[in-house]
Amino acid sequence: MHDTTLLDLFTQDIGTAEQLLELIDSEFQALSERDLPRLQQILENKLPLLTQLEQHGKQRAQLLLDLQLSADSAGLQAFAATSSLGPDLLARGDQLSALLEQCQQANVRNGRLIRSSQASTSSMLGILRGGDTPNLYDSRGSTARIGQHRPLSQA
Repeated sequence: MHDTTLLDLFTQDIGTAEQLLELIDSEFQALSERDLPRLQQILENKLPLLTQLEQHGKQRAQLLLDLQLSADSAGLQAFAATSSLGPDLLARGDQLSALLEQCQQANVRNGRLIRSSQASTSSMLGILRGGDTPNLYDSRGSTARIGQHRPLSQA
């Protein structure tokens, strides 16, 4: 009974992780295009998927713990060795792990894009406000800052 339950959880989570990966890729497009309404919709769609993955992860861990096994890959391998569905369990577990790794890598990529966009926006705002002025070169070729800069609004 535990083996079919575990297999069902893996199967459901594989579908959920595939949907999440698609949303993360769509999120990258929306971030690149600075499409805020689409980005908001994507974020709203991601939350239930993340919640479901978390809940099922806890259920899988609890199933293994109930069998006096560790709630990790080693515990799954030990359980699979005693189950007639063992090869399927291991294959689905590996498939889910690979999908979650892809989701994590895509999420890191999106985070880099967000940080880059924030830095660019901050720099532009600093220039417009007059606080940050770009470095200019003096006659010796070294960088010099011009002393009297006014914000663009006061120019």
